[in-house]
Amino acid sequence: QVDLEESGGGLVEAGGSLRLSCAASGSAVSINIMGWYRQAPGKERDLVASIGSFGGASYADSVKGRFTISRDNAKNTVYLQMNSLKPEDTAVYYCKSIWMDDGGNYHPSWGQGTQVTVSS
Repeated sequence: QVDLEESGGGLVEAGGSLRLSCAASGSAVSINIMGWYRQAPGKERDLVASIGSFGGASYADSVKGRFTISRDNAKNTVYLQMNSLKPEDTAVYYCKSIWMDDGGNYHPSWGQGTQVTVSS
């Protein structure tokens, strides 16, 4: 089992920045992909960015050039640096990991979410 604890959300003015953190803990053999999703009221949960074990990253088109995902494998932590924030970035942001157990099986884990609100 892998538990994820997010931090760093809050209220910021448009154009501002926030940094989200997500720390993983538990008994996984390895934590493979880590990523951030977001869900605005009345909308589906969408992928924002993801990063593999060796640092390969991908981004939603809406955040390319503004958000940067990174990870510290020694700390089992993933970060999302969000710059040039827009009101449409307002959402609950969720951390997700794909991890492997000692049987070689892969599982998803989700964090509880952190609110990001961008005022205009």
